[in-house]
Amino acid sequence: MTVRNFINHTAIVFAFVAASATMVATTAAPALAASEISIVINNQPITTFQIRQRAAFLKLRRVGGNTTQKATEELIDEELKKQEIRRRGINIPDAAVEEAFGKFAAENKLTPAQLGEVLSRAGFSASAFKDYIRVQMGWGQAIQSKLRSSEKLSEQEIVQRMLAQGGEKPTTTEYTLQQVILVIPDGERKSLIGKRMSEANAMRSRFRSCEATYDVAKSLRDVTVRDLGRVAQPELPPRWKDDIINASVGRTTPAKETERGVEFIAVCKSRSISDDIAAGMVFQSRDLEKLGEGGEPDAAFLEELKSKAQIVRR
Repeated sequence: MTVRNFINHTAIVFAFVAASATMVATTAAPALAASEISIVINNQPITTFQIRQRAAFLKLRRVGGNTTQKATEELIDEELKKQEIRRRGINIPDAAVEEAFGKFAAENKLTPAQLGEVLSRAGFSASAFKDYIRVQMGWGQAIQSKLRSSEKLSEQEIVQRMLAQGGEKPTTTEYTLQQVILVIPDGERKSLIGKRMSEANAMRSRFRSCEATYDVAKSLRDVTVRDLGRVAQPELPPRWKDDIINASVGRTTPAKETERGVEFIAVCKSRSISDDIAAGMVFQSRDLEKLGEGGEPDAAFLEELKSKAQIVRR
């Protein structure tokens, strides 16, 4: 899986054969059987039930060969990924997972409920598929985090890069951003999400400047405004990056449902910057894109995790 797919992480989820959703219309779910611990990875168990479910998922994706063996290996990899995601403090919001699940269903001309039924008939489940989505998204962020931390360029390397391209110092855009969160209390999402989305869109339509946002927010309940300060384009959060780039100064991104409620980002200011720090970020971003076009940095990282892991097969 490439870095480019990690950056556009929803592409990972939608990489399956489009026709797979219809191939199991007449497939019966496997009979229930006892579940036992099959493998322990760093004290985390994988059960025979999980292996059976994953084997069914592999068949749904039209993966041939020994599906039990392949399911086992895939679950080992997935558990190592989960552990690394937790270690790096990466959290994928439920709303992002639900959005990806819904998009996958729509691409297969199904409702989310219908997709859940299809998965269940195949011997998998909607919740297991959502867990799979969450891991793919989190792993993408973990790879980005590792690459960014290990690919820091020194001042000498930056100068050498600039000399190699005729002394030209690359530029990037720096944004001054503001985040607006319309909070939804725990347990009230279903009843309030429509209202909060309408309020967010009303705020966006009235938006004139970041300075005035606080006054507008005072008239609404449970609204948080955060000044995010200056953020260079290569450091924009992946979830908001494209929307921020496409928004002009004095405008906002579309509102999105998040784990906190409904949010949008306002672009207060933007400017072109070309100092050495900016140049380093641009070069680093280009390196990540090049890796995404060819290499498989996640494979090497996964092998590194495996080499350090305690894996006990029973």
